[in-house]
Amino acid sequence: MKHTPTISAEFEDYLKQNDMTLSQFAEYSGVHQRTLSHWITQHRPVSVQQLDRITAAMDLPEGYFYDLYIENYIIDLSPNFRRIEPLLYRCAELDKLDAIRRMVGHIMDNPLYATRLFDVAEALFEQGRHAAALPLYENVAEVEKYQHSERLATCQYRIFSIQVGDDQSRNLKAVTLFEPFVERLDEIDQLDALKDLANVYRSLRLWDRLDVTARKMRDKAEIQYTLEHQQKKRKPAELEKRLSRPLFVYITYADLLCASVYEAQGDYQQALQYTYAYVNLDWVKETDEDTLHWIKLFQNWALCNTYVNKLLSGDISVLPDYVEYISVSSNTTKEMVTQLLNIMMAANRFQVDVDEVLKQFETEIDSITQQQPSADMYTHQVVPEQLTRFKYELAKYYLNKGNYSYGFKNLLDVLSKSLVINKEAFFISCIRLFEQFKQFADFRLCTKYESLVREGRKERLFYY
Repeated sequence: MKHTPTISAEFEDYLKQNDMTLSQFAEYSGVHQRTLSHWITQHRPVSVQQLDRITAAMDLPEGYFYDLYIENYIIDLSPNFRRIEPLLYRCAELDKLDAIRRMVGHIMDNPLYATRLFDVAEALFEQGRHAAALPLYENVAEVEKYQHSERLATCQYRIFSIQVGDDQSRNLKAVTLFEPFVERLDEIDQLDALKDLANVYRSLRLWDRLDVTARKMRDKAEIQYTLEHQQKKRKPAELEKRLSRPLFVYITYADLLCASVYEAQGDYQQALQYTYAYVNLDWVKETDEDTLHWIKLFQNWALCNTYVNKLLSGDISVLPDYVEYISVSSNTTKEMVTQLLNIMMAANRFQVDVDEVLKQFETEIDSITQQQPSADMYTHQVVPEQLTRFKYELAKYYLNKGNYSYGFKNLLDVLSKSLVINKEAFFISCIRLFEQFKQFADFRLCTKYESLVREGRKERLFYY
């Protein structure tokens, strides 16, 4: 088919080539003959729904004419949101992101469209069509960048949520850009925003920022909890609808995060104090099923983390109990990764033989190394970082034991993963460890290692 500058011209060519009348096509497509006639003779735009029927009747792929439709009826004519809105949704369904960007870029000269575009973006976000929602949020944020508005803050929150991924340098940029907008969010929405910020800071191992964010979340959550139960300013259902967790969780999760900060800093006694704080939940007033579920989770995490802090402080006597705890627990992937990492850290730090433990959890280790990405921000951020640390500790353990085959395999896996997540600290640690044991590596391993190092230099993760 010869391409012409308008959809209607292509349509007329189709009728001629197939020797069809307008009446015959109308009956076949389900689009009224008068609509087709006005489209051709008077250049009246057809709706997106009608265009889809015409496209299907012409036996063309879905969305085939969308680029021309944007050119003919959106860019060449005065913007009409009644045509634009359904086309945005259809382009989102078909992943036509470039088409979305063209439309949005054109109509955003008119700031009056910001509100309606924001509503469409929120609907797409709710549907899980995040890539399609992103350019809408970005354009609304650009239009309102000088406004101290809650809508601007919400746009920035959504942009942050969508952009967070495997690349840690990009995550750092995303979290830095979003953090100033947290206080502009609604007081309830701030809690989930702080939780998400904290999880990214935790994955980046930015302990000072994590500590500040966790304490801020705790303070705000305590205020809301007091208002909820003393002043009865809002109905519980309102909070349940807007928060991703029961309200008390933001208080107790802050204590858990503070414990993780002290654990990372090697202050295991202080970490234990925060652990004891979030296991004591007698103050929680709710008794519904969801609340009891979360209370049980925190009690379970507290028991686990009590073992961990004692183990990492050098009390190896708790290792059998910890292993038993892991073996009888119904662990999620993220819990298993963290628990095995703790064992390997203790093994390397205190020269403990854990061969039997590794053998016992061989199936679980194989499974977690094949995990798939998750939409949940904690799982998506913290687990890959923990898994990479686990494989590094595993490599270190095997190399120190003289099991060079497994040691170098895991080490090169971590080195390669460091390129993907842009994690400089992992990359440099792997180089140091490989150089320490390089005399035991064969030519093939050295060649792969040198190739990864060259790639790291190219990505500016490492300098000689």
